[in-house]
Amino acid sequence: MFKSPLVIAISAALYQPLAFSFENELEHITVTSDFRQQSLAEVPVSVAVIDQQQIIDEGSQHFEEVINKVANLNFSGGTSRPKYFQIRGVGERSEYRGAPNSSVGFILDDIDMSGLGMAANMYDVGQVEVLRGPQGTRYGANALAGLIYIQSNAPTETFEHGIQTTFGDDDLQTYNGYSSGPITDKLFYRVVFEQHKQNGYRDNQYLGRDDTNGIDEFTGKLKLRYLASDELTFDFTYLHADLDNGFDAWTLDNNGFDTLTDQPGVDNQQSDGLSLKGTYTGFEQFELVSITSMSDTDHRHAYDGDWANPEYWQDKACVDYYDENGNGATDDIIGCTYDYLWDKRAERTSYSQEIRLSSNDAGRIFNDSTHWLAGIYVSKLDEENDLDSSYNGWPDEVLDSEYQAKNTAIFGQLDSELGQGYQLSAGLRFERRSTDYDDSQGDEFSPSENMWGGHLALSKQLSETHGAYARIAKGYKAGGFNMGLPAELSRYKEFDTETLLNYELGLKSQFSELGVNTNIAVFYMDRQDQQVNASQQNPDEPQRFIIYTANAASSTSYGVEFDLDWAINQQLSFNTSLGYLNASYDDYAYLDKYGSEVDISDRELAHAPEYTYSAALTYRADNGWFGHVSLSGKSDFYYSDSHDEKASGSNLVNARIGYEADQWAVFLWARNLTDEKYGTRGFYFGNEPDLDWANKKYVRYGAPRQLGITASYEF
Repeated sequence: MFKSPLVIAISAALYQPLAFSFENELEHITVTSDFRQQSLAEVPVSVAVIDQQQIIDEGSQHFEEVINKVANLNFSGGTSRPKYFQIRGVGERSEYRGAPNSSVGFILDDIDMSGLGMAANMYDVGQVEVLRGPQGTRYGANALAGLIYIQSNAPTETFEHGIQTTFGDDDLQTYNGYSSGPITDKLFYRVVFEQHKQNGYRDNQYLGRDDTNGIDEFTGKLKLRYLASDELTFDFTYLHADLDNGFDAWTLDNNGFDTLTDQPGVDNQQSDGLSLKGTYTGFEQFELVSITSMSDTDHRHAYDGDWANPEYWQDKACVDYYDENGNGATDDIIGCTYDYLWDKRAERTSYSQEIRLSSNDAGRIFNDSTHWLAGIYVSKLDEENDLDSSYNGWPDEVLDSEYQAKNTAIFGQLDSELGQGYQLSAGLRFERRSTDYDDSQGDEFSPSENMWGGHLALSKQLSETHGAYARIAKGYKAGGFNMGLPAELSRYKEFDTETLLNYELGLKSQFSELGVNTNIAVFYMDRQDQQVNASQQNPDEPQRFIIYTANAASSTSYGVEFDLDWAINQQLSFNTSLGYLNASYDDYAYLDKYGSEVDISDRELAHAPEYTYSAALTYRADNGWFGHVSLSGKSDFYYSDSHDEKASGSNLVNARIGYEADQWAVFLWARNLTDEKYGTRGFYFGNEPDLDWANKKYVRYGAPRQLGITASYEF
């Protein structure tokens, strides 16, 4: 049963004597993605924070392994690494066609990598923050569903260095290192690198290889901090990512791990990004912050669409519809001919500039009761896409496209103390978006629109240990267009802006005498003109899919998020997260591949599991011995809005034991200890000509059990 591991974990952790009287030291967590860098307890929004110690204790190597620790956060496993995320059931699930426009913001050290999350390794990361719900007035970029913000460690004023290596099953090898310290008395640096390699859990039996789905990733970071004066500080980050991963993940018989392809795919990404943050505190009444960000990315995703090889298909029996044997008959049975390759390349450059003024204590207004903030945000994104696919040796889908988007936004926020422990936060954002698109098939679009969002939050300090808030936020996601649609779908050429109203109540508590922090949030979301990813298999050309975005009339979601951190005693700690989500369409119908309407009103949204959970118990002895065990899972969920197939629920167990000395540490670890087989992406369509292209369920599975060892040394 889904709940049984959670019940067991919580019961084991809670069955501890509480007779001790010492006060455990509670960590003060600052939300760095917030304009004012408020403490977690003060931010009137549902936020999940994974700090550096939790990342180290879990042994997380990539953001992919952090996702399960966050309530109501899911991902789609359509590529070698998660690129597309869903917060509270809102977010993209697959490779986009046309223009990128993410519902979930993904920021690495102030560099916008939305839709490009492969570069998010966890080595030397200081904190991961997941802000749920619309965030248009808390961060420069707009985020309809929420924001994922990853902050790596900053340069230090004293020298520190470290190395780490990991070996494991599937020929896993990682080599990591960092160095930090002063260059001068005003200039400090931090250099970080990671090389990650492994074969990728699949064996290609046709080619006799075990690395066709392998991972080969190098990431490097350079961070500089320059104290130009007592009032002026510059923080610079340069990110380089060279990710050369295979993609050979699908099997016709759904065995999940033994493939038969003759043309294994790739999932490559080469990214260079930089950010420059300047902070000036020399004005009497306010602080000035400027954030400049640029990135350049080349990425390619290709795969063998027939999932097999010519010999495999020749052994299958197909109807000779095209009289390939030349005898004048089209009903003979012959060996199948099926060879399909899909290949998409893209080049993306982006630029953003954010300037904001935020008041200090001397700049408060309204009788010194109110802090204020005002800012402007501009961004520009250019992308070129080249799609080439071939079917049985002939060009199939061939499309070259160019896309440009410009965004200009102004935003402001007032945070007022009303007395008697009440605080009121009000934010407003206005954004102008203009786009240009054209492609080799003659489609041209140049939509422009004005959008606005904001929030209103009332918080109350109930006591020294409890604080509550109520929040209303409006978010938006710009409309767009669909390219290359047939005449029967011409009504979907363009789709409208989506809006989301999020209503939220929260309670944040600290029980210092017990060493407990808790956060709970209850939410209700009303989505209008929801943008839905739809797909249809072309019945006349079954190797092709028609992928487009349409608007559902509306959907509603409600749920709960609960986080608990418990320092049980000086050696033992426990943390857990629980999420409940009920997300369903109010009104939505789509056309299937034969043109018939399919009504899924009242059905659950795709990739929106009803339950998500995590629980972790950590033991750290005074003599250096360490132990950690964690459970995480989710209930079943629909793979897509275009069919009714579901991923079964999953429960994953990770464990880690080892020894920590002052300068070195060594750990033995296991991921997915019970070797659970769980789906991350699923389709229901026809992909086998010998079955006359009959619809069938196909599933991509997550990683099996893996064992390994990690050693580190700091000096």
